[in-house]
Amino acid sequence: MTPPAARRLILVFTLLASLARAAAPDYATPRFTDPKREERLRSVLPEIDKIFTDAAAERHFPGLVWAIMLDGRVVHTGALGYANLEKKIPASAVDTRFRIASMTKSFTALAILKLRDAGKLSLHDTVARHIPDFRHVTPLTADAPPVTIRHLLCMAAGFPEDNPWGDRQLAVSVEQLHAFLRGGLSLSTTAGTTFEYSNLGYALLGQIVTNLAGEPYQRYITREILEPLEMRDTRWEFSEVPADKLALGYRWATDHWELEPLLHDGTYGAMGGLLTTIPDLARYVALHLSAWPTRNDPDTALVRRTSLREMHQPAIVSSLSTSAKTLSGEPNPQAVGYAFGLRWSLDSKRVVSVGHSGGLPGFGSNYQFFPDHGFAVISFANVTYAGAAAINSRVAAVLLEKAALPARKIPVSPILATRRQQVAELIQKDWPAALADAIAGENFFPDRSRDAWRKLTQENLAKAGAIHSVGEIVPENQLRGTFPLVTDKGRIDVYFTLTPEAVPKLQQLRLTFVPKS
Repeated sequence: MTPPAARRLILVFTLLASLARAAAPDYATPRFTDPKREERLRSVLPEIDKIFTDAAAERHFPGLVWAIMLDGRVVHTGALGYANLEKKIPASAVDTRFRIASMTKSFTALAILKLRDAGKLSLHDTVARHIPDFRHVTPLTADAPPVTIRHLLCMAAGFPEDNPWGDRQLAVSVEQLHAFLRGGLSLSTTAGTTFEYSNLGYALLGQIVTNLAGEPYQRYITREILEPLEMRDTRWEFSEVPADKLALGYRWATDHWELEPLLHDGTYGAMGGLLTTIPDLARYVALHLSAWPTRNDPDTALVRRTSLREMHQPAIVSSLSTSAKTLSGEPNPQAVGYAFGLRWSLDSKRVVSVGHSGGLPGFGSNYQFFPDHGFAVISFANVTYAGAAAINSRVAAVLLEKAALPARKIPVSPILATRRQQVAELIQKDWPAALADAIAGENFFPDRSRDAWRKLTQENLAKAGAIHSVGEIVPENQLRGTFPLVTDKGRIDVYFTLTPEAVPKLQQLRLTFVPKS
């Protein structure tokens, strides 16, 4: 159990969060402003279906199902091939249950955060505190920190990458896992220093859920997450799925498919055991999309929006993809991190995606959602390691680049609008002292004197010509933005940012002349 001091901190945090919500009445919630978003999405659906169809043929998928979501709704699905080759049972995007493998990990991570929010644990708790047999694990180095729950969540516990080995552990019993721990582990790195993908780590998280909930993690996740989301067709054990609704798994062997035996549910199911349908997983993805944007309306989800968003943030850097390109071949490198049971990426266009792949003998799947753009792509295949992530990424690129689905726009906050008008007046009226002193932050004129600002402004106006109008501000957030001064010879882009004071003042200003093209 969490100690009293930690529980008090949780209560204080909750109170402060409540006060913060009450103290920000002028917060401007980002929103979508284009009424034709769905129309533009639908215009590229034939191309999207072709991407999936071509990939299935090229990669020898027995069966494939997919879905496109917008604003928490499934707006398009597709299916081809067979869930069961021998009996010629078609794969269905409605009710065929596919094993989604490591896509299960975020469900386990969400269970951990629900227990954290209930005061049952801290992410900084050591693993040994909740799994006593972990004390038999010897650190790799003398200066290694104790392995914590947070280390397990973000794959930084020091365990070796274990995909080939971990894939075969699904049916391991609780007793076998604890015997394994008592025998000691071999570590590849020092905890807290490096990302390394670990199925073992998520099996241990499942045991922590089991120990703190007082029931198997499968039952806890089913009751606390699956049932509230009405994920009625989602199961842990394949034998509970009707035979005509179950996707069997296959491996492509040069010129034919070979059936892969399905593994029964066990303690490693926390890392990759769930079987689900497209509609059920879409309900889960809708939950994650519902956490965005940050806003003031009541928090009615089964888990706090702030906890969901916590899951979406990179907890450790995993890689840098320098070879990524746009559809047109333009370089588009991506920073990649691991969050809590989720993969996070940020590309050079500042597009954020969150999601996870799943791969087990006989199955390959992926889902990606785009919090700022409000859409998601899901696909399941019943062939070993289908490479679904690359397919979904191409589909997402079509939605971003060809359908041009926009991100939410940030409305202009009242203080930003006021300061934009005042900054424009400073520039147009040669920096009147009374106004400048009233809105400048404590640092502003020590950083550059008023006379120096007057000189810089005059130099820009000499190049740009007379100012005709003041353009609308494009906010970057509540306290920072850019607006144009339209001139004879082009425009002057005015970038400014405000201080964190209760009444924000001007702390930084940049003027950039852009000539007419």
